[in-house]
Amino acid sequence: MRLVTACMLISSTTSLLANGFQASSPLSVRTSRVSTSSKSVAAATMSATSSSMSYDEVNKLAFRALQSQCKELGLSAAGTTAALRGRLLEHFGLLKEVSLQKEAPAATAAEIEELCATDGITFCDESDPDFDFKTLLGEVMQKSSVGHWKSATRKLKKLNKQYSTSDRPVPREAYLAVLEACAANRLNGARASEPARKILEDMSESGYDIPIDLANSCVVNSLGEGPSATHDDCGGIDAALAMVAAVESSPNGNASLTDATYGRLVSALALDGAVEEAILVLRSMVVEKLFTPPLSIFADVAKAAAKSDGHAEDVLQVLTYAKAAGYELDNIAAVEAGRDLLASGVIAAEKMDNLALGLRLLTAAAKAEGCAPDNGDALVASSSGAAQRAATLIHKRAIQQACKDNGWKLAVKLLELMPRRGLTPATSVWRSVLSTCCKNEKSRKATAILIDWITLANEGKADKPPVNVFNTVVNTCEVCGEEDLTVKVLDLMRETLETEGNIITFNIALKRLAKAGNVLACEGILIAMLNEGIEPNVVSYTTVIGACAKTKNAPMASVWLQRMRSRNVSPNYHTYNTALAACLDGKLESTFIASKIATEMVEDATRELACGLKGIANYKSALPDTYTKFLGRELMKQLRENWRNGDIDMALAKTTTRVPLLKMVDFDKEIPQEALNSIQCDLPEDDENESSDQDYEFSLLAELHKDDHRTAMV
Repeated sequence: MRLVTACMLISSTTSLLANGFQASSPLSVRTSRVSTSSKSVAAATMSATSSSMSYDEVNKLAFRALQSQCKELGLSAAGTTAALRGRLLEHFGLLKEVSLQKEAPAATAAEIEELCATDGITFCDESDPDFDFKTLLGEVMQKSSVGHWKSATRKLKKLNKQYSTSDRPVPREAYLAVLEACAANRLNGARASEPARKILEDMSESGYDIPIDLANSCVVNSLGEGPSATHDDCGGIDAALAMVAAVESSPNGNASLTDATYGRLVSALALDGAVEEAILVLRSMVVEKLFTPPLSIFADVAKAAAKSDGHAEDVLQVLTYAKAAGYELDNIAAVEAGRDLLASGVIAAEKMDNLALGLRLLTAAAKAEGCAPDNGDALVASSSGAAQRAATLIHKRAIQQACKDNGWKLAVKLLELMPRRGLTPATSVWRSVLSTCCKNEKSRKATAILIDWITLANEGKADKPPVNVFNTVVNTCEVCGEEDLTVKVLDLMRETLETEGNIITFNIALKRLAKAGNVLACEGILIAMLNEGIEPNVVSYTTVIGACAKTKNAPMASVWLQRMRSRNVSPNYHTYNTALAACLDGKLESTFIASKIATEMVEDATRELACGLKGIANYKSALPDTYTKFLGRELMKQLRENWRNGDIDMALAKTTTRVPLLKMVDFDKEIPQEALNSIQCDLPEDDENESSDQDYEFSLLAELHKDDHRTAMV
């Protein structure tokens, strides 16, 4: 009994001693992982930069922030989270000393005998040195099997830190068991994203293969619909990128992730506004991995680039990658994603003012089949408000440039395309195209465009054409000799605007009649103007007098001069010149009338010098010009022929009829002060709007009527 008790005591004492030996003998070897040269480099970098980071700040950085910081410091941005973090810590000289614990060797029998010094008794250590490792490993597997991913993750972390060695690493099955528990139920609502990321990185560092399905599941399920692709503030783009880096660095990483996984990541980056990162991943998919991503991926990146300032050119890269992946721009408009991609290209083209590119993309959309009943270009242009605005501006600028270059055919074609593409031309666009057609005397095309404009206006898709647009088209039809079109346009004006037109309209009609020399019809037009409440202006009367000049009807020209004065409309030098030209018919009576007209012109010119001119000289001035003097000399030649023919006595003609003509020819702008002081000034008020209208009339008539002669100003 005593022997048994002694043995038990000895055994107990031996166990305590052995435990005490094991507890006190571990060796703590403290080593520094930063070499002297690394420390010197870090110190030099810190002195060169104005700021540094603390250990806690580095540990708080997410994956993309770690990459960005490494790039700014000139460090490699490739690798896992731990690798990136380690580079930064080493750069800033913040690597902590790590205690590497060596396993205490088990007490040998000789040591136990020496400690106990008991004769006749031998000791044998039959304990399992891997007992704690195996026990904790079993707990990890058990927790994983029942789906307790949090507990399994904590125990795996403890197993890896306290019991794992290079000779006894954590087995691949343990990582996979915990990873499967984390990956269940879509990473448990993304809450297990960070543990899954850490496991993937540990497996990659340990050289373990990662199952393809599990890797893709973790990356995809870590991305949600919240900010930065998080789900209830869990997971997100940073976690997904870290997982991708870990998987790609594993032994089978090149064939692990699918195009769907990469595509989901690209879309998440694009939605988050990380355009450059999204394009880098997209390029890797197409160029390096030879994937053919769905069009929706390209559309997502293109949309993000088009919305962001300064990324318009990136849309062109996306279009280039789409073509490299095998898509044809002429066919992709048949699906919604393709239309979105083309619409983003149109928006980018407008921002870069690349009109040719924008029109090319819309043309490509129009070629796509399978868009019936609509056209592909119309669907692209109306896919969003931004696309519609961009397409409208591209057409508007292209039309303006075509009009500037006098390319009426291109301008007309672009204008005709706008309604087909669901775009509404502005009034200025319609007017620019019409003016270009009228300048090129394309009366029929101008009339067709005007009819299209009226049709859209009746449908409520455009504003009604103003009166001056009708006037321009009517004048073009007159110049081109299209009488039927002239009447048709006038009828359209009455139907559309419920008016007979304005003074310019009537003056254009007067011009047509004046060219034909129909004085009576011109008189009827003036009566119609008065009936419409429109007061004829100096252009109106000058045009009527031009009809008199056409038929050499000097008496009627003189009558119209008196009539316009009776309506308080003062003749200008255009009017006088036209009336004088009407007197060049060789008749003595006409010469007398010309002498009278010359007298009136000299009086008006003298009054203008004395009182000054109020208004624009081209419309108000009565001062004789070079053509006036030419007409005066021609009239004096006519008078000479009259006395040579015996129609009038030469002496009488020289002292009476020729005097006003000579004064007009020799008119000098400098008149004696006494004569100027004797003149009473009573200047009429000038109407700026009237002058503006007359400016348009004179320029219009002079521009469009190529056989214009100053005798008629028409």
